[in-house]
Amino acid sequence: MMQGTVTKYQARLTVPFLLVGKPNLGIEFVVDTGFAGELTLPASAVAALGLPFLTELTANLADDSGVPVKVHIATILWHGQECEVAVLAMGKRPLLGTALLAECDLTVEFTDSGSVVIKPRL
Repeated sequence: MMQGTVTKYQARLTVPFLLVGKPNLGIEFVVDTGFAGELTLPASAVAALGLPFLTELTANLADDSGVPVKVHIATILWHGQECEVAVLAMGKRPLLGTALLAECDLTVEFTDSGSVVIKPRL
Protein backbone atom coordinates (compact mmCIF):
# COMPACT_ATOMS: atom_id res chain seq x y z
CA MET A 1 0.00 0.00 0.00
CA MET A 2 1.22 3.48 -0.88
CA GLN A 3 0.01 6.51 1.08
CA GLY A 4 0.05 10.23 0.50
CA THR A 5 -1.96 13.35 1.27
CA VAL A 6 -4.12 15.93 -0.45
CA THR A 7 -2.59 19.40 -0.65
CA LYS A 8 -4.43 22.26 -2.36
CA TYR A 9 -6.88 19.69 -3.82
CA GLN A 10 -4.11 17.66 -5.42
CA ALA A 11 -3.58 14.00 -4.52
CA ARG A 12 0.15 13.74 -3.79
CA LEU A 13 2.34 10.73 -3.17
CA THR A 14 6.07 10.36 -2.58
CA VAL A 15 7.75 7.74 -4.78
CA PRO A 16 11.20 6.43 -3.79
CA PHE A 17 13.75 6.38 -6.65
CA LEU A 18 16.58 3.83 -6.49
CA LEU A 19 19.59 5.61 -7.99
CA VAL A 20 22.84 3.93 -9.05
CA GLY A 21 25.74 5.11 -6.90
CA LYS A 22 23.56 7.58 -4.99
CA PRO A 23 21.25 7.40 -1.97
CA ASN A 24 17.59 6.64 -2.65
CA LEU A 25 15.53 9.76 -3.24
CA GLY A 26 11.83 10.31 -2.52
CA ILE A 27 10.08 12.58 -5.02
CA GLU A 28 6.54 13.88 -4.49
CA PHE A 29 4.20 13.33 -7.45
CA VAL A 30 0.71 14.61 -8.20
CA VAL A 31 -1.64 11.75 -9.15
CA ASP A 32 -2.97 12.65 -12.61
CA THR A 33 -5.77 10.37 -13.80
CA GLY A 34 -5.74 12.19 -17.15
CA PHE A 35 -2.18 11.00 -17.86
CA ALA A 36 -2.03 7.44 -19.22
CA GLY A 37 1.73 6.99 -18.76
CA GLU A 38 3.74 6.09 -15.67
CA LEU A 39 5.69 9.18 -14.51
CA THR A 40 6.73 12.62 -15.70
CA LEU A 41 9.51 14.78 -14.32
CA PRO A 42 10.78 18.17 -15.47
CA ALA A 43 13.70 17.74 -17.89
CA SER A 44 16.02 19.47 -15.40
CA ALA A 45 15.15 16.85 -12.73
CA VAL A 46 15.73 13.98 -15.17
CA ALA A 47 19.16 15.43 -15.99
CA ALA A 48 20.03 15.98 -12.31
CA LEU A 49 19.10 12.35 -11.52
CA GLY A 50 21.13 11.07 -14.48
CA LEU A 51 18.31 8.82 -15.70
CA PRO A 52 19.27 6.74 -18.76
CA PHE A 53 17.69 7.76 -22.06
CA LEU A 54 15.37 5.20 -23.68
CA THR A 55 13.64 6.79 -26.67
CA GLU A 56 11.71 9.80 -27.90
CA LEU A 57 7.97 9.83 -28.56
CA THR A 58 5.22 12.27 -29.41
CA ALA A 59 3.10 13.02 -26.35
CA ASN A 60 -0.55 13.93 -26.88
CA LEU A 61 -1.47 16.88 -24.65
CA ALA A 62 -4.87 17.82 -23.22
CA ASP A 63 -5.46 20.31 -26.06
CA ASP A 64 -4.90 17.40 -28.52
CA SER A 65 -1.58 18.81 -29.72
CA GLY A 66 1.51 16.62 -29.94
CA VAL A 67 4.97 17.45 -28.62
CA PRO A 68 8.22 15.47 -28.85
CA VAL A 69 9.25 14.11 -25.45
CA LYS A 70 12.35 12.25 -24.34
CA VAL A 71 11.67 9.08 -22.36
CA HIS A 72 14.06 7.83 -19.68
CA ILE A 73 14.16 4.75 -17.46
CA ALA A 74 14.11 4.80 -13.66
CA THR A 75 13.90 2.20 -10.94
CA ILE A 76 11.41 2.99 -8.19
CA LEU A 77 9.95 1.24 -5.18
CA TRP A 78 6.29 0.54 -5.92
CA HIS A 79 4.34 -1.30 -3.21
CA GLY A 80 7.66 -2.37 -1.70
CA GLN A 81 8.98 -3.93 -4.94
CA GLU A 82 11.65 -2.63 -7.31
CA CYS A 83 9.95 -1.57 -10.53
CA GLU A 84 11.44 -0.20 -13.75
CA VAL A 85 9.33 2.63 -15.18
CA ALA A 86 9.31 5.04 -18.10
CA VAL A 87 9.78 8.68 -17.11
CA LEU A 88 8.75 11.35 -19.61
CA ALA A 89 10.96 14.44 -19.39
CA MET A 90 8.31 17.13 -19.59
CA GLY A 91 6.25 19.64 -17.65
CA LYS A 92 6.89 21.71 -14.57
CA ARG A 93 5.82 19.28 -11.85
CA PRO A 94 6.15 15.54 -11.30
CA LEU A 95 3.05 13.56 -12.36
CA LEU A 96 2.06 9.98 -11.60
CA GLY A 97 -0.16 8.49 -14.30
CA THR A 98 -2.69 5.71 -14.62
CA ALA A 99 -0.21 3.14 -16.00
CA LEU A 100 1.12 2.80 -12.44
CA LEU A 101 -2.43 2.56 -11.08
CA ALA A 102 -3.28 -0.52 -13.18
CA GLU A 103 -4.61 -3.34 -10.98
CA CYS A 104 -4.80 -0.94 -8.02
CA ASP A 105 -7.52 0.79 -6.05
CA LEU A 106 -7.08 4.56 -5.60
CA THR A 107 -8.88 6.26 -2.72
CA VAL A 108 -8.66 10.02 -2.21
CA GLU A 109 -10.26 12.15 0.51
CA PHE A 110 -10.52 15.50 -1.29
CA THR A 111 -10.09 17.76 1.70
CA ASP A 112 -6.92 19.60 2.76
CA SER A 113 -4.61 17.01 4.38
CA GLY A 114 -6.98 14.22 3.28
CA SER A 115 -5.54 10.78 2.69
CA VAL A 116 -4.43 9.29 -0.61
CA VAL A 117 -4.21 5.48 -0.64
CA ILE A 118 -3.15 3.22 -3.50
CA LYS A 119 -3.65 -0.50 -2.83
CA PRO A 120 -2.76 -3.30 -5.20
CA ARG A 121 -5.62 -5.68 -5.98
CA LEU A 122 -4.86 -9.16 -4.79
